[in-house]
Amino acid sequence: MEAVLIGICDGAIDKKKNASYFTNKIGDRPDILPVITLQYPMCTLCQRGLSHVVQVYCPLAASLYHRTINVFACTNPHCNGKSESWIVLRSQCLDDDIKASSGRQDDKSVQCKESSISRTDWSDEADDWGLDDEEQNTVAESSAQTGADTVQTQSNSINDGMDVNSKLQDLCIDGGLDHHIALQPTDVPIFQPFYISVMEETDLDGFHDSDHENKLLREYEEREGVIVGEIRSGEALEEYEKAKVKHGDEVFTSFMKKISLCPEQVLRYSWGGSPQFIMEPPSNLNQKVPCCGQCGSLRVFEFQLMPALVSLLCSVDTHSDIALEFGTVLVYTCRNSCWKSGSTFPVEEFLFVQSDPDQKLFK
Repeated sequence: MEAVLIGICDGAIDKKKNASYFTNKIGDRPDILPVITLQYPMCTLCQRGLSHVVQVYCPLAASLYHRTINVFACTNPHCNGKSESWIVLRSQCLDDDIKASSGRQDDKSVQCKESSISRTDWSDEADDWGLDDEEQNTVAESSAQTGADTVQTQSNSINDGMDVNSKLQDLCIDGGLDHHIALQPTDVPIFQPFYISVMEETDLDGFHDSDHENKLLREYEEREGVIVGEIRSGEALEEYEKAKVKHGDEVFTSFMKKISLCPEQVLRYSWGGSPQFIMEPPSNLNQKVPCCGQCGSLRVFEFQLMPALVSLLCSVDTHSDIALEFGTVLVYTCRNSCWKSGSTFPVEEFLFVQSDPDQKLFK
């Protein structure tokens, strides 16, 4: 069974406390890895600068790399719900890269300590990101021997003949030459910053809020003219499973049932797992997910943003009325998580946006 990690909003980030690249968060400016030069991306539809939506620190088992994924989106109402108005960037680096960049002799030990803290914040086994016990044992036995080989293989697998960063740079606003502080254009809205805490989906039994769930269900019944009945012990009644909403969207019904245990979830993480669709996906979605632009390997599902995130995306400027609407955003990344040694630019990955057939249900 696929292990799933659930991300939940864990309070506002204090302005006095500096977040870093190993902070999992909503909004704010991205915290780039020390060796990465960030260029803020622009919307391909309206050419406006994109706002930072989430940052996920997600190092993979059996890899020596720090690994951060940042998702950006356009706040222009005309671009809402369109995949072309979003972008996802993956950044990686080694401890030695950080040490060389900072010039501090003790930096490696500091970074390792910080990374360990961040990973255990996700869950007891978050550093393995959903690997089952058998896979974890295999990784543990082989990682020491294969770690260096992994780095070399990833470096050698790059197709040096492809200028994979040219497209990304064409879509970017120069963020400055300082690797540590890449300035965001002043006209790009910034969302209020919140921490994301994470737990395993299997640990959510004590988190279940049936009152909130039934309230949402009542509102759903009134709009759709169906009778679903009460929800007991986090499970929908048989009538709910068989209910046919007016628009006949059984996928949406299944989606609602799946997240009913924790409607507040803002992110679902399952590297190599299966996403939860909010509406029927294209029949050829697997064919539409392109292979990695760097090494040519397949991309796998890694995580998705959930509807509850929408209500948290408010501008830090209280006088600014911006909004971002979506149903779910599915993020796919390179199966090999390839990285070219010495690279200072993030790698663009693939995402797929599904609009929400009934956004009011989550407000």
